[in-house]
Amino acid sequence: MIDRRRFTGLTLAALAMGPVAAAAQTALKLNEDGLYVEDWFVQSFLNLADDLTDAGDTGKRLAILWELEGCPYCKETHLVNLARPDILAYLQANFAILQLNMAGSRLVTDFDGEKMSEHKLARKWGVRYSPTVMFMPEAADATRNGRALEVARMPGYFRPPHFFAMFRYVRENAYRTTDFRRLRYKVKACPDGSRYTDVEAHLV
Repeated sequence: MIDRRRFTGLTLAALAMGPVAAAAQTALKLNEDGLYVEDWFVQSFLNLADDLTDAGDTGKRLAILWELEGCPYCKETHLVNLARPDILAYLQANFAILQLNMAGSRLVTDFDGEKMSEHKLARKWGVRYSPTVMFMPEAADATRNGRALEVARMPGYFRPPHFFAMFRYVRENAYRTTDFRRLRYKVKACPDGSRYTDVEAHLV
């Protein structure tokens, strides 16, 4: 766990790009709902309380990724962010990521026991942008729904350094003492100016 002082000066590992995105372009997979998927995403019966327990049993945090068919920034998340080896390794080691469809019809059981379609759940939780990542606590109160339980939210597309910083922010429990919006970034670009090679997140 880190506190406000320890989070100051947090330096994320170098985000070397190289030909990764080009390789990822050919490796992207679509499911039957038209969403881009990753083989390592959680395979779930969509009982969210059980998914949270399962994540905790493996020492991970549960993150719920909302996406939508045809969403260009959802594709960017898979093509760019999740193609970075360092980001990928960190997420796989520290998070159980459950993908839900903002327009989906699958039946989901909320943490409070209420059952509804993915589409209705997205409305219940106030999910308005795709992609959106909702980060859940280490343990859940069965009387509260996901919107009440979430400890942080990533609404819309975040570029790799900020995306990575948010996952670090949650995993290291910085949300307990600091608002993510108070973080500032020092970003160093590659020589061609197109990609990030290093980013430092610090509090102000």
